[in-house]
Amino acid sequence: MTHSVKLVLGPLPYQWPAARRRDFYRAIAEQGPYDRVVLGETVCSKRETPVAEAMAEAEVALKAAGREVVRPTITLAVDEEDVRVLEAVSKTANAGALIEANDTGALALLSGKPHHIGPMVNVYNEGTLRALAGRGATAVTLPWELPRRSVEVLAAEAGRLGVECGLNVFGRAPLAISARCYHARAHGLTKATCRLICDQDPEGLEVDTLEGDEFLIVNGLQTQARTVTLLVREIPDLIKAGVTAIRLAPLDLDMVAAGQVYADLIAGACSVDAAEDRLLDLLEDRAVANGFLHAEPGANWVAAE
Repeated sequence: MTHSVKLVLGPLPYQWPAARRRDFYRAIAEQGPYDRVVLGETVCSKRETPVAEAMAEAEVALKAAGREVVRPTITLAVDEEDVRVLEAVSKTANAGALIEANDTGALALLSGKPHHIGPMVNVYNEGTLRALAGRGATAVTLPWELPRRSVEVLAAEAGRLGVECGLNVFGRAPLAISARCYHARAHGLTKATCRLICDQDPEGLEVDTLEGDEFLIVNGLQTQARTVTLLVREIPDLIKAGVTAIRLAPLDLDMVAAGQVYADLIAGACSVDAAEDRLLDLLEDRAVANGFLHAEPGANWVAAE
């Protein structure tokens, strides 16, 4: 496999306290194999203030370690505070910061400036990709739910446009975002009075059906898949198809080690069998899935032939 493929650590989707974030990003800066780190809040603007100092320190440490840092926008701006945060992040592009748009409201603010497109923007066809590239997008991370054929078509088009094409290969897929906070409601609170109760669940709040079956993960305003997306055996073919950035979404585990498995796989220093075994060990008892890419229900696991 090619060495030109970038390894990307996506934004932390959970509300970890400042001390834990400092430890996490210090380890990523000092030991992580990632070429790029997407650093910032994508779920809820209320989460930013308590950890602002820790995140600023993380940015300094990551850049000093030679990592490229990209700042994401939140996924859904629904009130004045959300819009203020969205605008503040987007305006840093004027000072040379690289921004990842995850809300279409950010596209107008970033138009004409180099920027990235995150996986929460619906890039489902070549026309959309061409339109975004024409407005200044230099990289796009495709939505989690795309099947292989769509990924191949869009990766080929991205190559023709000179746009980096990324894909999430590890982590819990976001399924929905809401103006209301399910996490707060589960504790008898509202979004306005939430007290950031989501910080009690470092990997989101598990939700079961009324029958007691495992169902989803609630993460503040966001609903996530219960299963962890794990693409390993698919990586060589995805890279051949034109995917040029392999992206991992943080979980409450050793993300330095997880990233190193993919780095070894990309470099040809590890077989797909060995890589999959190492990642399954890291994931412990978490259920895994790859159904979306194989045009099956997202929670399904399609075993290698």
